[in-house]
Amino acid sequence: MKDKFYQYIQDLQDSITATLETIDGKATFQEDLWERPEGGGGRTRVIENGAVFEKGGVNISAVHGPLPKTMQNYFKVSDCDFFACGLSLVIHPKNPMVPTVHANWRYFEMYDKQGNTIDSWFGGGLDLTPYYLFEADAKHFHEVCKTACDKHHPDFYPEYKERCDTYFYNSHRGEGRGIGGLFFDYCKETDAMSMEDWYNFVTEVGDSFLEAYKPIVEKRKDLDYTEAQRTWQEIRRGRYVEFNLVHDKGTLFGLKTNGRIESILMSLPPKVQWVYDHHPEPGSWEAKLVDVLETPIDWVNKEIK
Repeated sequence: MKDKFYQYIQDLQDSITATLETIDGKATFQEDLWERPEGGGGRTRVIENGAVFEKGGVNISAVHGPLPKTMQNYFKVSDCDFFACGLSLVIHPKNPMVPTVHANWRYFEMYDKQGNTIDSWFGGGLDLTPYYLFEADAKHFHEVCKTACDKHHPDFYPEYKERCDTYFYNSHRGEGRGIGGLFFDYCKETDAMSMEDWYNFVTEVGDSFLEAYKPIVEKRKDLDYTEAQRTWQEIRRGRYVEFNLVHDKGTLFGLKTNGRIESILMSLPPKVQWVYDHHPEPGSWEAKLVDVLETPIDWVNKEIK
C-alpha cells in the first residue's frame, strides 16, 4: 500500500503543477529534491512571483525511521518505527479575488521492532480560504467535495465537512480559517472499509482537487482590485499564518520529526500584515466575509442570490 500510494502522489503532483503552470502562464515550479538524515526525503515544488500565483508549493515526501519520543507520547505507543508519505499543497494567488487553497493526502504506517505493521491509516482533505466571498465559488467547491465523497459513502461528506469546519478554526479569534471543505484522519480498516477502500476514497478526493479549484481561479484571476483590497488580503493572510503556527497538527508533526523546515513553512504567504485591532467597515464586502466565518454554512444546499 505504501508503494502504491507514494506512486499515486508522485503522479498527482505532476498533474497539479502542470495545470497550475498553464493557468499562470508566466512562472514555473522550481523543484528541490531533499533527503531526511533519519530516513527518506521528498520533492518540493514551489512557484513564486507569477502572473496569477504569488507563492505556492506542491510538495511530496516519504519519510521513515524510528518514531521520535514526542510522537510516541502523542500516539501513546512505545518504541516503534514509522513510514509516512503524502502530498501537501498551499497556493496563494496574487489577486485578492482568488481564494487561497490548501490540500493534503497522506498515508501512515507504524511497525514494531520486528518489522510487523502494527497500525496504518489514511488522512487528508482540502479547504478554501477566500478574501472576498463569492457564494457561487463556495458552493461549487463544496459540490465537488460532496460528489467525490458520495461515490464512497453518503455519510462521508457531512461528517468530513463538519470535521473540516471544526479543525480549521482559529479558536483564539472565534472564526473559521476559511469556508471549509473536507478533513479526515485516522481512516483505518474496519468491517465496512478495507484499506483498499480507503485508498480508493482518498485518491478520489485527490483527483477531484483540480475540478474544485481550477474553475474558480480562471473565473476570478483577471478581476480588477484596489490597493485597499490588497491590504485586506494581507491582513486576512495573517489569520492564515496564525492558524498554521498555533493550531495545525501537520506543522507540529513536521517540526517534531525533524522535517525539512523550508517545506513545512512553504505554506506561509510572502506578504502579510498584522494591523492593530483592525475591523472592517460594517456592511462592507470585507465584513460580509467575516460574518460568514463565524458560523459554518451548508454551502451545497444554500440558495445563491
